[in-house]
Amino acid sequence: MPYGICPLSLIAVRMTADDSSQMITQLLYGDSFRILESRKHWSKIRLSGEKTEGWIKNDQFKTLSEADQKLLSASNAKKHAVDLVSFTKTEQGVLIPILLGSNISHTNIMSHDFEGMASKAEQDKNNLISTALLYLNAPELKGGKSPFGIDNAGFTLMVYKLNGIQLMRTAEEQATQGEPLSFIEESEAGDLAFFDDRDGVINHVGLIMPDNYIIHVDGKVRIDRLDHTGIFNREKRNYTHQLRVIKKIL
Repeated sequence: MPYGICPLSLIAVRMTADDSSQMITQLLYGDSFRILESRKHWSKIRLSGEKTEGWIKNDQFKTLSEADQKLLSASNAKKHAVDLVSFTKTEQGVLIPILLGSNISHTNIMSHDFEGMASKAEQDKNNLISTALLYLNAPELKGGKSPFGIDNAGFTLMVYKLNGIQLMRTAEEQATQGEPLSFIEESEAGDLAFFDDRDGVINHVGLIMPDNYIIHVDGKVRIDRLDHTGIFNREKRNYTHQLRVIKKIL
């Protein structure tokens, strides 16, 4: 099957091949994927790593040659943009804005030059909270993965991705990863807390912070109190999410 790569700042991945269909996730610059099906205007893809499947428009991505795909698969190096907004430059000198968390490891495949700060994704739990704070006050957007719009599982996915760990796309899927902890007292900053609805379905996730706080997405990326019951929003003066399980990923 052919592969592709995202050459733009963001591409919406939709549930069906229609502009009005729900956005289920996003491709950021440099994200690669397998093309499962091609139509006249749309292609069905599977994202590398998180394994989400959805539809993107054919005029928004670059198809990879077999040689480029082998180069991509053989490389373990991952470098990500760490500024809120930085740029790559095309051969014609045109600037393309790229966002925090974009993969700039293989700009040469697209004949682009990267201009900005980058970091190598290293598995260091001590960096998780400082990375999470880069997204503070980003607005909530279902399917979003950028500082200009992000959902709860997209937030934890991006924070861990920037620190060398691949999570799955939804809170329910992420809850299958890592090792469960019996008590909240066993948790450390950077562990993931999962929350469920009245039917017991896990539908929310956030990163545990020191001193019984949590950073998560609820309207925006925000910091709230966390205890055995769940998340307490001091502005609303009530519990907004019911704690289900805590997982240690790193």
